[in-house]
Amino acid sequence: MESHYTEKVSASSTIPDSAGPLTPATSTPNHFLADLYTFHWSALEFRLPLVSASAVALCVFAGVAAGHPGGALTASGGALTIGFGANQRIADSRVQPMIFAVLAMATAAFAGTVAGHRGYTLLLFSAISAAIYGVLTVRNSGFAWVGQQASVALFVASAFPSDLRGSFTRAGLIALGGVVQIVFTSAGLHLIPELSKDLLAIPRSFYHQRRELLLRLRQLPKALPAPDHRTALAYAVRMTITVVLASELYRHLKMQSGYWVPMTALLVQKPAFFETLTRGLLRIGGTLAGAVLATQLAVYVPLGPYTLAALTTFFAFWSYATNGINYGLYTLCLTSYIVFLLSLNQIPGPEVAHRRAWCTIAGALIAFLIHLDALRRHRQATASTA
Repeated sequence: MESHYTEKVSASSTIPDSAGPLTPATSTPNHFLADLYTFHWSALEFRLPLVSASAVALCVFAGVAAGHPGGALTASGGALTIGFGANQRIADSRVQPMIFAVLAMATAAFAGTVAGHRGYTLLLFSAISAAIYGVLTVRNSGFAWVGQQASVALFVASAFPSDLRGSFTRAGLIALGGVVQIVFTSAGLHLIPELSKDLLAIPRSFYHQRRELLLRLRQLPKALPAPDHRTALAYAVRMTITVVLASELYRHLKMQSGYWVPMTALLVQKPAFFETLTRGLLRIGGTLAGAVLATQLAVYVPLGPYTLAALTTFFAFWSYATNGINYGLYTLCLTSYIVFLLSLNQIPGPEVAHRRAWCTIAGALIAFLIHLDALRRHRQATASTA
């Protein structure tokens, strides 16, 4: 199961990477490809990655020991994703983003499982999810991260269509993995008192946030003359178009792992073209490198169920640890994690790696093409000031 990370501020732009208030980027930043070769080793730390990876390990090994590798796959995916929420904030809380993400991911997973990946319902759900994520990006970085994870959960779940019982089961396993991660993280970071307080405050906070979000949605058309709101609206519209087109390609591929196409398009599409370009190149490079690494390990290492569980945990830890260092390095570790996780469910690792690589390239190319209008405007602006 694919999960995603906490977005970091790009070194090549003043615009936050996936969440937070948007500010216009009208010129090419110096060394706009610096993210490709910059490694922020000062961001390397082990305490939180160890805590978060322990929750993933519990889900994986418990599923293997119980003889349900498919359940382990789903629950550990939820645990992995929620672990990145400890780096987010909602109302100065580190716990609220994780709680909201559990609720949003479980709901999106249920919808995705019901929709499947062969009908037009997927396009409708994808458009709604992408639009909400785009609007939340203007509202709050913590809620934007929650919206992003819900979109990812939607795409992943669509690859496993099922009846209502199966849909509830998948949503429940994701929620279970997320809850395990919340407990582990809260205990490891001494946030148990905060967890208790936030659980009581969530209903009231959700009510107020929903009212404010609806108010902003109503006011957004009136705010178009303001450059920042115009940029925000353009980003939300571009995100929706990108995701819908990528979802349509996924639907026509008739391939279960094709969900990586819209997922990649969603994750690499950024407000500034040069951010989208560097993010897409890093994701492609990291995916290819991770596919090669995982394939080679699969050839030379005897891969029994517990060995696969150990490798899954190992790369989950390094996904957390490299998150803030370099996006390409993070993607390498995440790809390896996914290959070994899916191998637990009798899906051949080389096949997973091969399909993920091609679908990642396709998703990134769609994001590039939809964003070419921004490159054209940048060139016109540069020419007019020359």
